[in-house]
Order: sequence, then structure tokens, then C-alpha cells
Amino acid sequence: MNPIAMTIVLLIGWGAFAYSSIRRYRLMMIGTPDNRTDNIPQRIALTFKYAIAQMRMRRYPLAGFAHMLIFSGFMVLLLRTLVLWGRGYDESFNLWLLGPDQTLGDIYAFLKDIFAVLVILGTLAFVYFRVIKKLPRMTLSTEGLVILLIILTMMLADIFYDGAAIARATLPASAQAMAPMRGDPSDDAGDGIALPSRSEAGSDLEPGSPIQGRGISWTLHEPAGSLAAVILEGTPINTLTIIMHIGFWTHGCLVLIFLNLLPYSKHFHVITGIPNVFAQSLHPPGRLPPIEDIDGKLEREETLGIRRLNQFSWKAIMDWYTCTECGRCSDHCPATKTGKKLSPKHFTLDLRDFLYKHENALVADSVSGKTKPEDETDPKEHQKDLIDGVIDPEVLWACTSCRACEQECPVFITYVDKIVDMRRYLVQEKGEFPSELQTAFRSIESSSNPWGFPADERNKWSVGLDVKHISENPEAPVLFWIGCAPAFDERAKKVTRATAQLMQKAGIDFAILGNDEQCTGDPARRAGNEYLFQTLANANVETLNGVGADKKKVITTCPHCFNTLANEYGDFGGKYDVIHHTTFLAQLVKEGKLKPTKRVEKRVAYHDSCYLGRYNEVYDDPREALAAIPGVTLVEPAETRDRGMCCGAGGAQMFKEEEAGTERVNVVRTLQLLDTKPDAIATGCPFCMRMITDGLAEHEKESLPQLDVAEMLLEAIEM
Repeated sequence: MNPIAMTIVLLIGWGAFAYSSIRRYRLMMIGTPDNRTDNIPQRIALTFKYAIAQMRMRRYPLAGFAHMLIFSGFMVLLLRTLVLWGRGYDESFNLWLLGPDQTLGDIYAFLKDIFAVLVILGTLAFVYFRVIKKLPRMTLSTEGLVILLIILTMMLADIFYDGAAIARATLPASAQAMAPMRGDPSDDAGDGIALPSRSEAGSDLEPGSPIQGRGISWTLHEPAGSLAAVILEGTPINTLTIIMHIGFWTHGCLVLIFLNLLPYSKHFHVITGIPNVFAQSLHPPGRLPPIEDIDGKLEREETLGIRRLNQFSWKAIMDWYTCTECGRCSDHCPATKTGKKLSPKHFTLDLRDFLYKHENALVADSVSGKTKPEDETDPKEHQKDLIDGVIDPEVLWACTSCRACEQECPVFITYVDKIVDMRRYLVQEKGEFPSELQTAFRSIESSSNPWGFPADERNKWSVGLDVKHISENPEAPVLFWIGCAPAFDERAKKVTRATAQLMQKAGIDFAILGNDEQCTGDPARRAGNEYLFQTLANANVETLNGVGADKKKVITTCPHCFNTLANEYGDFGGKYDVIHHTTFLAQLVKEGKLKPTKRVEKRVAYHDSCYLGRYNEVYDDPREALAAIPGVTLVEPAETRDRGMCCGAGGAQMFKEEEAGTERVNVVRTLQLLDTKPDAIATGCPFCMRMITDGLAEHEKESLPQLDVAEMLLEAIEM
């Protein structure tokens, strides 16, 4: 016991941490306001699921399990640290009900030892990943090894602290009398372990002499500590005392050293990870936050999109704090996998490093209320545009908005919203974007579709099918939203017709908007043209509400239309019950309204659309519809469901040339599907269909059928 030393250690350790925490908090708060305190019960439930139970960690089984061991071990051993700090003041200190004579104390002693060993195993696993296997997705820095060494040392120090205490307790009373012991007021170097008093000592022995005690045996009660005691059996009494003190102070001090390293390292996620999960967006992942009052911002000449760091929200800055540099995001990014400049991990780290580099200047601007540089023509370094200065525009344009990065991140960092916000600035403020997008924007403005087809040809796909316009059948309970590609693209038209025929076969009373439809605006929004998107959204919501779409089921064959109508139009007054055609068809099969009876002897590989799968968690319905076809055998590629690779068309990539890389995204994805040796490839998205068809051509597999779920179902039904 040394209260003065313990007080100094705690004051220095916690004081330094408080200073660092205040610095990081002030820096985080340069960001714009963002309410993340709504629906507290849901947030708490998600925090327990993903931050405490660490459900996403399990997506990488070995690394995830190792991390869970370390995390759970720290949670259990936190009490041990508090006990040791307390024993710096009172050698008999124990937390309530955790004393040696309490049942809970015995249970905790067992758990403490078990979890200390588990933490060691988890730590060694990460040493293996960093030193031997050297996982390419991880940032293999010296800092990571230092942190692992600290954790390993803390655990070993704690175990041998217990081991030395147990070994001492088994010695004869005469031996114990020669070393300072707990409970003796004349000593201030107690060890915190209950030992006999000096008055019970029976003989005098020379200090440092080896002593044969009562014999030490391994016990289940304290498995790690008793094993250390067995190892230390026969050690001189003074040496045991030294080991105890080394273990005590090593554990107590390293915890504080570790704590103070966190705000300056990638391990800051130890502190910010749980809050970041708690503060995650509760909106559907398919919803991009709109630019509020966009017309007013134009009138006030406010920036549209993100130009500088202080235009990001405080939650975005917390995202950067929380990045663990594990590389799971980039490991599944289609752009990274095909050699593009974009790496979600490095996108985050580049912004974080710039933030840390200019901390003082950014905080000073925030305190003074500056939101814009005094000299726009020659802004200070920290006020310069992020794009080009920190982030290469090519990084932004390589994103397919597939959300594979966000699906993998265990601490719920978002990337797509930040990338789109920076695209918004490029498009709407600087007018700098791929030239092909200019054609798409103009076509949408003039013809209400990205290809520039005459708007009055939107209904030509339905010739000969007796499909009614909503004005002819206003009471129809189902509205079939067609979309641009399904209305104009010759290949996608066949899917639209097949879906309509299946609904007619099932006796569904439906109608269409025909030429009253416009592009939903998804390509414009993902490309950063928010103003054009909002113009389309407002017009379409007015049309849909005018025909009572809010009281109907809205069916669409395009996942991009599906996502926009279901998740984004709500911000503009449009709340609709939107169903993707694969889900609707699967329901009709279950209800017996569609009965596939013709055998289709094919091995079918189904490709998951990002906007249907990762964005809206529709995975089973398309497969159930296919599985209902007699003779069909579904085969799954290694990269499937929420790990299915993007086709490469999302994020407005469909309307621009792909960024330079080692390979094309659609070619790599097609090869993954071909590895299943299929007789046909099925899709549920017109964009995916086009990209996979082109991929088959690249692999000289044009003869392999590439069909929509609706087409395959239609083939199996007697019409």
C-alpha cells in the first residue's frame, strides 16, 4: 500500500486523459449539428447487439473471435483494475460482494483468470495477423504491436501478481514473517493478499533463503493464478514480494498509459466505438440525407455539398475517430478490388489525418465563429477545398455506392453519404464531373430519362398487352411503376413485359402512369446533382399523390426506383408501400396465384443487386421465386447475398466511363458467377442485367442465358 504513489499515478494518468479528451471533443464539435438522440430504446438495443455482442465482428470468424475475446476480457477485468487501484489505498479493498469470503468473489476470481487467458490468446492471434500472416487489409504499424504488447504485459502482470501471492500464502508462517504483509500497520508495502499475522510466525529464517512450503497445486478456483504459483514454487520470499509489487504497479500503470495512448492512435475506437454505434443513423440505409432548403441556400449563396472539413457533421468526425484501420471496408470495395484509386479506409484516414494536422486552426475558427475563409482567393491551408487538396476527385467518382464498405464496418462508419456530399460540391458548385454525366443530366432535364429517349415513348413497351393507364383504372389497387431502363432499354423491356404478363396471369388489377412518369432521380442524386433530383422528386410525388399511390401497392422492377420511392421520397411528402417485383412474384407463387409447372432443367446462379440486397435486405424472395420453378437448381457464388460484389453500375456509374484500374468491376463480378458453372445467370435489376451481359461478352460466354427472375418464372408457367 502506498497512497501517495497511487494518488500521483492516478492524478497524472486521468489528468492527461482528461486533457486529451477535451481536445478531441472540441475538435469533433467543429462539425455541424446532427441530432442522434432520437428513439433511445432502439439505439440502446442496437448498441448491445453490435457494440457489446459485436455481431459484425463475426463476419471475419478468426479475427472477429480474437477481438471478441479481448473486448469481453477487458469488460470483465475492468473490475480488477478498480480493485487494484483501491488497494493502493487500502490493502483489504474489494468491491462490494467481490471479497474473498463472498460467493460472487469466488466466481469473479474464476472468471477473471479465464478472461485474462482469453485476452492473451486474442492478443497472440493479432500478433500473428500482423507479424506472420501480415493481412494486407490491415494497417501494419508499429503502434499496433506496441498496443498489443501493452495488453499482453498487463495480463501477464496480473496473473503473476496472483501467482506470487498464492505462492507466498502457502509458505510457513515463519517464512511469511520476514516479508511485509497485509494488515500490519507498521508496513506500507502490502501486497493486498490475506496472509497470517507476524505474531503467528513460528521461527526465524534468513531472508532470501529457499523455503519448502505446504506444496502448491493447480486449482480450478483460480486457474491462471494457481498455475503461475506452481511455476513460482520454491522462489525465495523476497522475490515473491518483488514479483507481486511489479505485477501490481505494472497493471495499475499500464492501464493508464494505454488509456492515454488511445486518443492519439487508431485504438481511439476503444472509447468512441460504442458511442458511434449508438449514434448510427436510424433511417433506412438507402436514404441519402437531403440538402434542406436547397432553393434558399442558392439565394443565400451557401455552399451546396461539402467543401471544407467544418461542413461535415460532428458525427462524421466521430466516424473518423472510430476507424480501426482494420481494412474490412476496402477488402470488399469493388473499386479497391479492381485497382481504382478509391479505398474507403484511406478515404477516411486521409480526412482524419488532415483534421488532426490542422486541429488548432480548425478549433480556433470554430470558437471565433468563422465558417468561411476571410480570403476566398487565397484561403489558409486548413480552409482550402478538400477535393484535390486532400481527396483526389477520381477517388470520389470511382464509388459505385454499393455499401459493401458500410456493411462490413463493425463500428458503423458511413462512406457513401460523405462521398456523395463531396460530389454535390463538385457538380453544383464547381461544375466539375465526368463529361458523360453532362449528357445524362441534360437528357433527364429535357426528356425525363438519362438516355434522352423521347418522353412520349415511355409507354411503348406495353404495346399488345392491354395494360391500362391509371386514368382508365383509377381504383386499381396496384400501381406498376416502370422506370426508365425498363421502359426504354430493349433488353429491359422484355422483363417489364414478363412482369406485366405474370400479374395478368395471376389476376392482379393494376395500372401504370405511362408518359406521366419521370425518372425518379436516382442517377442524378448519386452523381451529386441534388437540385435536379429534388426537382424530379417533387414532381413525381405530386403525380403519385394525385393518383392516390399512397393507398396502393407500388410495384417496380428496378431496385434503384424501388429504393428511391420507398426510402427517399418520404422526405418530400411521398409515403408509399413499394414492393420489388421479385418479392411480389414470390408472394403470388406462395398464394397459388402463379403455378410454375414446366420444368426448367438449369443450374442458376443468382446475382444480388446492391440496391435490393444491401440497401433493402431483399435476399430470399428472388431465390424463393426461382426455387419454385421445377428443375431449377440454385447455386451460390462464394461472394453472395450481403457479400455479393457490385455489378459496377450503381452510383451513376451506369452513365459514365469507369475509372482506370487493373480490371473492370462487371468483368470480375461475372467471373465470380461463372465459377459456379451455371447454365444461366439470374438477376433482378436492369442495370445488373446490362453489366453482367457485358461481362459475359468479355469472357466470351455470350451464349450463356442471362435472365431476370420474371422471365424465368414466365417460362415455367402455362400462359
